[in-house]
Amino acid sequence: MKARAQALLWLAQRVSAAVLALCVVVHLATMIYAVRGGLSAAEILGRTHGNYGWFAFYTLFVFAVAVHAPIGLRTVVAETFGWRGSALDALTLLVGIALALAGMRAVLGVFS
Repeated sequence: MKARAQALLWLAQRVSAAVLALCVVVHLATMIYAVRGGLSAAEILGRTHGNYGWFAFYTLFVFAVAVHAPIGLRTVVAETFGWRGSALDALTLLVGIALALAGMRAVLGVFS
């Protein structure tokens, strides 16, 4: 892979990691606050229903995962098995799409 493409993947991995770190902290803090406040899972879901702010937050979370995980998987597969080239790129693209679709299905389930 060309150096420019490698650099872009490196940057995407780091940016998505920063977004994920923030999202994880917000998610965990919110869950701890809600549970300590005595809210049940059903009450928490009731509060997220139709809430565009949480929809946007969890959509960002999903897309950060869909970028971050496949890039890491690509690196692990390449280093472990020596697999390189367009087939590996296609596989990791499919993994990213699958993660985005599954994650957005969950987000839409909580939102609607």
